[in-house]
Amino acid sequence: QLQLVESGGGLVQPGGSLRLSCAASGFTLDYYAIGWFRQAPGKEREGVSCISSGGSRINYLDSVKGRFTISRDNAKNTVYLQMNSLKPEDTAVYYCAARVFSVCASGGYEYWGRGTAVTVSS
Repeated sequence: QLQLVESGGGLVQPGGSLRLSCAASGFTLDYYAIGWFRQAPGKEREGVSCISSGGSRINYLDSVKGRFTISRDNAKNTVYLQMNSLKPEDTAVYYCAARVFSVCASGGYEYWGRGTAVTVSS
């Protein structure tokens, strides 16, 4: 069964850090671009970051630039999202998704995880 599983979410105070993981099973992530998305309560889902299959091309949502870092370890079949200096507005359910192409784009993500909740609050 092909699936993505996110982990690492939780409750953190403003200014804190979390590292999200996206682990694949049933397929290898080597040839897929991987995106992280989030959806806050009452808001539409938005793309947070994406990394190409080889890791050479990365993009970020403007509001997370300088605070979030995406990376991948193809040997572990896992993609990470390091989130630093978290703000209350980062509160959302975070999803990872795999795109059956090597480069990032806004759409075309075939496989999705179920998400991990991140709450930033004091």
